[in-house]
Amino acid sequence: MTETTKTPVPDAVPTPTPALRGLIPLPAAAARALLLAGGIATAASAFLAWTWTAEFPGDLTINGYPGGLQWLTFTAGVLTALFALASYGIRGLGWLLPARNNAPLALTALGGFTVTWFTVIAISANLGGVVNLEPGGWIAAIASLLPVLGAFALPQERTGTDGTKEAIKAYVAKPDRIPAAQAIAPWIQRAVITVVTIIGLGVFTYGIDTEYGELFIGYLFVVTFAMWAVHTAGLMDRFSALVAANRSFTLAMGFAAAIAFPFTQTDDHYANIGVNILIFGTVALGLNIVVGLAGLLDLGYVAFLGVGAYTAALVSGSEFSTISGVHLPFWASALAGAAASLVFGVLIGAPTLRLRGDYLAIVTLGFGEIFRIAVNNMDGDSGPDVTNGPNGIANIPDLNFFGFNFGQAHDIGGFTLGRFANYYLLMVLIMAIVVLVYTRAADSRIGRSWIAIREDETAATAMGINGFRVKLVAFALGAALAGLAGTVSAHVTYSVVPTPYQFAGSTPPNSAFLLAAVVLGGMGTVAGPLLGAALLYLLPEKLVFLQDKSLLAFGIALILLMRFRPEGIIANRRRQLEFHETGQLDVPKQTTLTDEPAVTKAGA
Repeated sequence: MTETTKTPVPDAVPTPTPALRGLIPLPAAAARALLLAGGIATAASAFLAWTWTAEFPGDLTINGYPGGLQWLTFTAGVLTALFALASYGIRGLGWLLPARNNAPLALTALGGFTVTWFTVIAISANLGGVVNLEPGGWIAAIASLLPVLGAFALPQERTGTDGTKEAIKAYVAKPDRIPAAQAIAPWIQRAVITVVTIIGLGVFTYGIDTEYGELFIGYLFVVTFAMWAVHTAGLMDRFSALVAANRSFTLAMGFAAAIAFPFTQTDDHYANIGVNILIFGTVALGLNIVVGLAGLLDLGYVAFLGVGAYTAALVSGSEFSTISGVHLPFWASALAGAAASLVFGVLIGAPTLRLRGDYLAIVTLGFGEIFRIAVNNMDGDSGPDVTNGPNGIANIPDLNFFGFNFGQAHDIGGFTLGRFANYYLLMVLIMAIVVLVYTRAADSRIGRSWIAIREDETAATAMGINGFRVKLVAFALGAALAGLAGTVSAHVTYSVVPTPYQFAGSTPPNSAFLLAAVVLGGMGTVAGPLLGAALLYLLPEKLVFLQDKSLLAFGIALILLMRFRPEGIIANRRRQLEFHETGQLDVPKQTTLTDEPAVTKAGA
């Protein structure tokens, strides 16, 4: 047998194929110059006054200093200029465009154009016409249009990306397979992860701290286009390779950033938003086991959150509890809430999990409604006196854990942590436990069985997997995690009432929002449901000014995201391949076991 020659590892940066023509007939050099000049002009326009009155929030009346939405225009302009300089091959900026394409330039330019024109239109609408715009506002609108024209005049290359991901992984994890000059030292990898974590914490904190709806919408525009540009530039793939080579360090940095969040806040209201996001995210992560791993559509999952919350409320010493005199410590009430939800998960799952698809979804939807109606009628009149009916269980005392009262402010290292910050840190600890349970379960034998059931239950059963038992374990584990989060939710809100535990509503938590968080964030991932939960909790919180139109805006955003990224914001690789054709992704060419190109039947 002759020895085959292995295909060499491709370069970390793919070689672009011949370029296509731009949408606007303009020489490439002129288009690139227009893009760079427009990005600089857009950033500079933020230092001009855009309106004459301070009635528009953010005070855009000052020359020489940006305010409010002008900071977002400045950020978008700087990003556009940086990507434009990188396209020129400026030394030290080449790493910004590893894919060597022009898509990031167009996306950052669109981000600056969108946030600038949104601000100009908002000023005109809120103040009563374009007459309220100062010359700076007109200059900003024109300046933000220039890089868009330049970007669309550039040819949009279709880069040859076959094998790119494998090359990047080799570039990071196996430097012995590439020239030594290209190897990334481990300390540099960790430094990059640390910097990205700090930037992520800053961006998230800024989003929560936005004081009015227009600023939050502008923030969403800039972040969306910036992340899209980073992805198309190939930076996301490189960072993913760094994360894969430093999983433990990345996880530690993520939790360090989460712990640092309350220390960046001076308003306890934002810490309240943070703790509710973590509660919502924990429940979504539990649902991700059921939906994302096992492929079971559960439309009544919020009921398990309610079971945990009501259990904790009954045994935590509330004067309105029907179980008088019972006041368990937190660890006991948390275990009781998780155990009660697990039992309900088994009781509901045992007779119903032999169903599949839409039939299972209808049954779980019925269970969610039955739970809400049942606790609403357990008031001593319509049923047994257990939950106080519509009035719920109020005056749930704050936790007192080893002498640490969560209801009181505490000074730590010169920082004052209020009540919600205390519960936030508790939820970070619980989140760490939930993430550990999720990752261990997903990587275990039972986790592989869940994935097999999700992909094809009939084939999995034929291979010897007990489908019913595997699905019941997923249902029970997901219910227990939701119940654990419910125990903290009961203490944070001081009371438990039946109203939130429904299928759909204008605010979370409800089953529809939980399912949307998993789907939007990315099924089968850890960070996806957490990101989805953060977005879905922040949107109703920040878009109050839209009033009854907030759900319409959310629906439009949902349709657009499902159209352009159906696998979710943070995609599982397997699901990404399911939703896209092979030619649309960086999918390596199929090879044989000897790494030779696969021979098709036509060419055999």
